[in-house]
Amino acid sequence: MAVLPIRPTPFFANKNQAFWNLQLAGWGGATMLRVMSALANGQPPDRLVIILIATITGFSLSLILAVVYGKLIRQRPIVTWGATAMVLVLAVGIYAFIDSWVLDVAGAASSNTSFANLFVGIYFFDLTLLGAWSALYYAINFFLQVEEQADRLERLEAQATSAQLAMLRYQLNPHFLFNTLNSISTLVLLKQSETANAMLTRLSSFLRHTLVTQPGGKVTVAQEVETLQLYLGIEQMRFEERLRSSFRVEPEAASARLPAMLLQPLVENAIKYGVSPQEEGADIFIVAQIVGPRLRVTVSDTGPGMTMNNIEAGLPAVRPTHARRDSTGVGLANIRDRLAQAYGEEHRFEIRSPESGGFSVLIELPFESEEDPALSAAQAAPAQAAPLKKPAASPAVVPTHSPSKAPQTT
Repeated sequence: MAVLPIRPTPFFANKNQAFWNLQLAGWGGATMLRVMSALANGQPPDRLVIILIATITGFSLSLILAVVYGKLIRQRPIVTWGATAMVLVLAVGIYAFIDSWVLDVAGAASSNTSFANLFVGIYFFDLTLLGAWSALYYAINFFLQVEEQADRLERLEAQATSAQLAMLRYQLNPHFLFNTLNSISTLVLLKQSETANAMLTRLSSFLRHTLVTQPGGKVTVAQEVETLQLYLGIEQMRFEERLRSSFRVEPEAASARLPAMLLQPLVENAIKYGVSPQEEGADIFIVAQIVGPRLRVTVSDTGPGMTMNNIEAGLPAVRPTHARRDSTGVGLANIRDRLAQAYGEEHRFEIRSPESGGFSVLIELPFESEEDPALSAAQAAPAQAAPLKKPAASPAVVPTHSPSKAPQTT
């Protein structure tokens, strides 16, 4: 039998209720203490009535002080503390006067004690009581103000992070979109309507995937692979046999979560700088595996590679070779910033480009599993692709039919 988790409500979630709870508990405890002291000292029963009157008086005065303090706490410190001292002295004077008058009328005071002496003696006792109440009132309210400011700051930081994630997420290179639309337009002019329709369908599905997920949301590796397959399906129609892609996703890694659209810029980078410059094209490999408590994803290609210079702002700077003259590194910086926003120091981002050629990006993230096992199994199905090796006859992402080669644009 499933047991719902117990989530205790914070005491100050309802400030009004918390105030009355503290009032009743505080004044009730003070009354019980005075009653027990009176009984222990063998005082007559009518003394209990005097204690009850004193409690009601103090309780009523504290309600008035709460209203006054509630207005003073929003003022400048010098006004708050100066006015609080004056109000407290006045309230204690009223409290002591009523207590002294009740004791004098009831005859509970000594016959040789004057009203003035009785008033002074009670004044200091009541000052201690109302002074402690005032200190507690300000302490609690200042604490609540600090908590409220901290919550507000946390919400603002979360909103800023979300906005930055959205900006990074939507900073997709429009080069791909322009090329695809131009290719579709050319296919229509050449009356290759079937190929144009297939390309347009894949583009529609891909754009739908990019819009469904939240800017700062996360998806499973299986969902990310499905999006990449749609993207590669479009590019496959442009490059045909020059673009060869392969996926290797471990079953455990298929249900791991990562930021949505994190890998698409890497694959786009591999196509732009690995496949496009070479007449023979290039192979693109996407590998996802679980290494200890972390998810490791590698995107690599067999293109001409890059020459590493130095490290700047946490990202290995790259100097493009003759085949990669127009590389700006914006896509890589985009991914680095998204990972920093989402995981802080709990991630790994490395760029590798050996002298023999090729280019790879390695990403390691804390492993976060999909909550629904049934959903994970359903989503993992598209990720069961070919092993990591160059396909003999056809790439891992193949169109539903063999279209004519779409015109390439730059």
